[in-house]
Order: sequence, then structure tokens, then C-alpha cells
Amino acid sequence: MKRKLSAFQEDIPPYSGPKAARDSYAGLKQLSAIPGHIYTRPELQILPGQRRFSKVPWLVPMLELLPPTSIGHLKEWGLSTVFMLAMNYNKMVHVWESVTVMTELWHPQKNTFVFPGFEATILLEELEIMLGLPRYQRGEEQTISYTVEQINSWSILAYITTRKTDLYSMMSGMHIHLLPITQWITSQCKRKTKNYAAIAKAAAICICGIILFPESDGAISFGNLSIIDSLSEGMNIGQAVLGCLYVGLTSAALGGPFYGSVITLEL
Repeated sequence: MKRKLSAFQEDIPPYSGPKAARDSYAGLKQLSAIPGHIYTRPELQILPGQRRFSKVPWLVPMLELLPPTSIGHLKEWGLSTVFMLAMNYNKMVHVWESVTVMTELWHPQKNTFVFPGFEATILLEELEIMLGLPRYQRGEEQTISYTVEQINSWSILAYITTRKTDLYSMMSGMHIHLLPITQWITSQCKRKTKNYAAIAKAAAICICGIILFPESDGAISFGNLSIIDSLSEGMNIGQAVLGCLYVGLTSAALGGPFYGSVITLEL
């Protein structure tokens, strides 16, 4: 059902900052009843984790070197839009005031934004369309076999390179560092090797790690590495991206750091 434009023609006051927004929604008792919610803690520094999203200077120069065949692989895996977002990464400006207001209205138990008179949430279908990700089709549950096993990051990265010095530089603790992967891609492209699929896999890790699963210091977790790797096997990752965003909003709404994709939230 299409909404009529007349429903949105009422006068909307201009945005005047997080504090005013908090005061104007003082009647939203649902949020006030949630222990520790930032809605009730105006003295708290909102979104303490926003420094996690500082720009990395090496992403776009690396993408500009990718051979057309590797870019073709990224498109086959449903990463055309994510690739475009990554190419324009340096031009993006996050409006943290807007993100803050949305975080203040997030209900961590319902996974909804609570507005005066109605609630809304981010749907999986919307996320897949806006990010151009492979679409999840209802009914596929019967054809998917889920297994739980230890994530072997070595085997995933070994598809890219088998040199132990490279692998050790890419890994530390429970995280994968994206800068060494970018350096490997740059080296392969400048040498004009024909490792097109390996270059594409490495590039997918970098662009998804920055756009969809950002973490501090240009790193991603082993779990997110496994999710990104599944794209080349035809798996859908929309649910993982949305789940990560929900977790991040809940963390920020309760006074913790923000996880998940700010770009996805702003879209």
C-alpha cells in the first residue's frame, strides 16, 4: 500500500541537537523503563565507540588497482553496491547527531525504534535491497544444512596466500588485520599476476570488513571473516549484517560502544 504525501505534509520543527531531541521525546515511557538506557542518562557520552570508524587511507587506492576480472567476481558474489560504497568511502561523512538520536530511540528488547505514536524497525528485505546483497528467499530453511564447527581462519586465508610470513602478519589473537591483506592485493595487482579469484576474495574481505562489519584499527573477527568468505560459496549474509547492526544499536543504547555498519544504518 502506498502512503499519501499528505500524511507527511505537517510542519516538522528543525533538528536542534541530541539534547533537544531527548527532551522532546520525554513522553516515551517505554525507553525510560529500560535499566541503563541512554535515554535516561543525558550526562553520558553518547556513542563512545564512534572513534572506531575513523577513515583508513589505504582502501580506495587499493580498489583502484583491482583488475576487471576480480571486480567481476565481486559482482557475481552480490557485492556491486558494497564495492561502489567502498569506492566512495573517502567522500562519506557520518552525521553522528542523527545516529545518536536514532540510538536514543532504539528499544533493545523489541529491536525497534520507538517514535511518538508508532514503532519502526530495519527489515531484512530493505537491507538487502539497499546494499544490493543476495536476496534471502523464504522457504530456503528446508534446503540449508547448518553445522557448527570451529572457524579455521588459516584455511580461509590460505586460499589467498600460503606464505607463512604473510599469514602471520594478517592474523593476531582472534582478529584479522585488513592492512596486510590490502598490501598483498596491491602487490599482486602491481605485479600483474593472474590470481584474479584470490585477489577478489581478499578484496571482499577488505570492503566488507570496512563497510559491513567495521571494527577498530581496521580489523575483523574470525567469525566475520567466515561470513564474508561464505559469499563466494553462494551464501546470503544479509541476516548476519542486520544482526550485527541490531547488536551494535543495543550496545550503544545501553551505554556501550556502537558495533555494526553506520553506513547501513544511515542508508
